[in-house]
Amino acid sequence: MKQLGKQTWQFDSRPVIIGSAAVVGPEEGEGPLSSDFDFIFDSLEMGEKSWEKAERKLFEKSVSLALLNAGIEDKELEFFVGGDLMNQIISATFAARKVGAPYLGVFGACSTSMESLAVASMIVDAGGAKYALAGTASHNCTVEKQFRYPTEYGSQKPPTAQYTVTGSGCAVITRNDGTRSGPVVTSATIGKIMDLGLKDPFNMGAAMAPAAADTITAHFRDTGLSPGHYDLIVTGDLASVGLPIAKELLAKEGIPMEQTEFSDCGLMIYDRERQKYVIAGASGCGCSAAVTYGHLLKRLKKGQLKRILVVATGALLSPLSYQQGESIPCVAHAVSLESGGEQS
Repeated sequence: MKQLGKQTWQFDSRPVIIGSAAVVGPEEGEGPLSSDFDFIFDSLEMGEKSWEKAERKLFEKSVSLALLNAGIEDKELEFFVGGDLMNQIISATFAARKVGAPYLGVFGACSTSMESLAVASMIVDAGGAKYALAGTASHNCTVEKQFRYPTEYGSQKPPTAQYTVTGSGCAVITRNDGTRSGPVVTSATIGKIMDLGLKDPFNMGAAMAPAAADTITAHFRDTGLSPGHYDLIVTGDLASVGLPIAKELLAKEGIPMEQTEFSDCGLMIYDRERQKYVIAGASGCGCSAAVTYGHLLKRLKKGQLKRILVVATGALLSPLSYQQGESIPCVAHAVSLESGGEQS
């Protein structure tokens, strides 16, 4: 691995994603990407007695399927890098407890999907492990209860509000020794904290947009690439409010995003015309994870895409900081992925 500029790691060994899994709840299973998910639960309860236990089950299911799809057993896994939105990242920790691999818990709110992938890839690229797993999860009822209002409360939400995805995504990364095929991880750009003073937890898209724009700008500055290098650049999760703001900020920076397709995971996982309850679109750790490890990796494997940049965004508030009137610091982490069929 070598550092490019101030914020980007280039993985010269091109670690390979040899197996991944995306597991979701019933509402995500009714969306346009349903055929790309590995498993769809038919109820939010998932047979458990609490929402938190349901989220843990969701995470454990995606871990087991990712290992199965990678063709390795639990005992072969040498690192587990994961996190979630719960206090003390309990979903990731309890899922890691079941696997029994050395564990690094990370928290980047909804940016955790790419934060964990970046760290796991760095471990593999540096020779610290043969197999590392990156993953995250969220559950609509756990997150709404913790950060806003319990679902049962039935509160009215503003047009800027996003809908937390019930989903989990995991990927198994290994050294690129030429014996295993799959999408490759080429670089990661680690974001800086951005805080423009917004305090509204029902307007996450606007709060996170500056962080997404800053990390995308840093990625192209550090690598010397342009947006046209990628077939797709996708953020997660800015939704319908944040994505236009990010586009405007990038235009002011002179980044020619018109060279490529620029979209957002929060606008891809649901059908907003039919599933009107999602309002501005999706959010949650499980959103960018399920879209990336389900839909996007399948498009890379099929050759529909050759190079993509996934820019996961996170709002780093807590219930305590919100109650004390603090503003919302945000961060975005970007990971570049290639189909594996060609060199950079």
